[in-house]
This record gives sequence, C-alpha cells and structure tokens, in this order.
Amino acid sequence: MPSPYRALFAAPGTKEFSAAGLLGRMPLSMMGIGVVTMISQLTGRYGLAGALSATIALSAAVIGPQISRLVDRHGQRRVLRPATLVALAASAGLLLSAHFELPDWLLFVFAAGIGCVPSVGSMIRARWAVLYRGTPQLHTAYSFESVVDEICFIFGPIISIGLSTVWFPEAGPLLAAAFLAWGVFWLTAQRATEPQPHPREHHTGGSALRSRGLQVLVATFVATGAIFGSVDVVTVAFAEEQGHKAAASLVLAVYAAGSCIAGAVFGLLHFTGRPAGRWLVGVCAMAVSMIPLLLVGNLPFLAVALFVAGLSIAPTMITTMALVEEHVPRAQLTEGMTWVSTGLAVGVALGSSAAGWVIDAAGADAGYGVPAVSGAAAVAVGFLGYRRLSQPVPVRGGTQQHGERQERNVA
Repeated sequence: MPSPYRALFAAPGTKEFSAAGLLGRMPLSMMGIGVVTMISQLTGRYGLAGALSATIALSAAVIGPQISRLVDRHGQRRVLRPATLVALAASAGLLLSAHFELPDWLLFVFAAGIGCVPSVGSMIRARWAVLYRGTPQLHTAYSFESVVDEICFIFGPIISIGLSTVWFPEAGPLLAAAFLAWGVFWLTAQRATEPQPHPREHHTGGSALRSRGLQVLVATFVATGAIFGSVDVVTVAFAEEQGHKAAASLVLAVYAAGSCIAGAVFGLLHFTGRPAGRWLVGVCAMAVSMIPLLLVGNLPFLAVALFVAGLSIAPTMITTMALVEEHVPRAQLTEGMTWVSTGLAVGVALGSSAAGWVIDAAGADAGYGVPAVSGAAAVAVGFLGYRRLSQPVPVRGGTQQHGERQERNVA
C-alpha cells in the first residue's frame, strides 16, 4: 500500500473501524440484487423482484438521513444497534415470507423495514473527519473509503448472485444480513474513535439539508444516481440481447474497477484551493463519458467504455464528501453525508425505472440514452449551483442555525 495510505492507519483504532466498515457496507451492494435473485428464483416474477428492490432503496433513502441525524445527536452506538436490529428482523421476515409464499403485501412491509439499515459509509467517514479534519490526510482517507465502496460493488453482487444461484435462493440476502450484523456491532464496540454526539439543544436550526451547498450536492447526485441505476439495467439488457447475459456482472465489475483504480490514484494527489472547481470538472467528466455508450456495438467495446466512464466516479465522490465537510456544520456531518447517499439512492431508483421503460419501448441500444440525459441534467444542476459551492464559508459553526447565518453573510 502506498505510504500516504499506510500513514492513515498510524492512528490507534483506524484498522479496526475500517475493517468493520467494510463488512457493514457489503449489504449496500448485496441486499438489493440478492432480493431480486431470490424472488426471481422462487417465483419467476421479475416485476415483483424489482419492485421489492426499489422499495428497499427508497425506504433507506427516507429513513437513512433520520437515523444519521439521531447518530449526530446521540452517538453511533446508541442509535446504530437498535436500527440494525430492526433491519435484521425485517430481513428475516422477508426471507421467511418469500420461502413460505406468504402474501405479496407482507413482502413489501418487510422490504420497507430493511430501509432502517444505517449508512455505514457515512459513519466511517465521520470517524476519519474527527481524526484528520483540516489536514491533507482527510483527502486520502476519503479516497480510501471510495476505494472500499467500489470493492464492495465489485465483489458484493458476484457473491450474492453466486450464493443464491449455486446454494439456495435465500443465501445471498442472508449473508448480506450477517455482514450487516457483524460490521455494525463490531464498529459500535469501538468507542475510542466514535465521534462525540451533539445533544438536541445544538440542533435548533433543523435538518442539515437547510444548507444551500448541500442542496446542490444532493440534487446533482439524484441525477448522478440515475446514471448508475440506468447503466446497470441497460447493461444487463444489452448483454442479454448479445446472448451473454451472465457477462453483464463482469462488465459492471469493470465499471466499478475503473472507479476503484481512479480513487486509489486520486488519494495520492495533493490539491490546493477549494474543491468546488474539481467537483464540477468531475461531474462534467461523468456526463461526457456516457456519450460513447450510445455507440456500443458489442460487449468488449462496452467494457472498455464503462471502464473509462468509471474513472471519473470515485474522484467526484471524494470531492463531494470534502464539500459536505466544508458546507455542513460539524454537529450534523453524518446526516449531511447521508443526504448525499440518499440523493444517489433516489436517482438509482428513478434511473432504473426510466431505463426499463425505454428498453421495453425501444430496446437496449436506446436505453443508453437514459444515462446520457441524466449526465446532462447533472451538469446543468452543477453549473446552476456552482456559486453556492464556491462561496467561502469563513468559520464553521457547531449548529445548523449558525451555518445558515454564515451562508447568508457570504451570499
């Protein structure tokens, strides 16, 4: 591992919470696809499978920021353990209901309950922020976390789909739940690196989403999430049209690998100046990288195009987290990071739905128009909101109310 990354782990406890974070994040890429595989095998109903996966994503998008807000107030241990137990109980209910062919409405109830799963990535980034705030090492830490995210997305679906198809249908979601329990309870046992909670009286200004800069980031990432969601769906359909549906997982792994490599390299670089400009360049690069997908004619070309497209993902995500840390009060940092993930999740659901509609109407080739349009929308929002992100925030306060006053002063 290059020395800047090795230096991150000089601080006590960093190796342990990073390992726990990896385990706790695996369900992010395993649960949804695992449920799709499980339901399609047990019932043959892909429509039901997709609807349940979307229910999990949208439920997490709604509940996730509220859980993170409670974490900022009361601490990770006090909030994450009960929330995880609810998510685990809902997971067990979903698996049992599917296995015993119980009514569909019950499946949706349990799928919504899985949305209580906490945003483990935000919890880990909050720990890094406490350790390295105001130092170049925080950029390296955020880069490392983006690499971990991509590792999860490379291997998680392969493990989940493989277990459910080779062993038994419920195996993929079951292992995802086991990873969640192991990761969260191990993480919350590590009290020394846990960020100090900020009691309720320090949050009189309301949600972190009142930050004008955060609003721009979340709106942009709704469009960015639509890129990711549509690329996944269209790639599966395109591979099926080419007669190699199984190859879709490998092609999408190449997409994630491009992001993983770019994130690792990006973490070795040191930048001066404010990150808003780099962020806008990253958003534009993601949009432009969607254009070659409109010209794909075979799977090898698609794999190359997606690898190149993936190179812009992790650097943009890394810079986004730096902007969240800059524009959101410290007392609400975990909530702010989770709102970005929420925007991404909503976008994924919208992109998946739009891509499916286009594929049904015009075929897989036309489906790649959805990520291209989504990229253009992300660029438009980025340019419209750039002034909010580029304005300096002179002094970071501990409350949202103070942070809002700062933004009004520089507006």
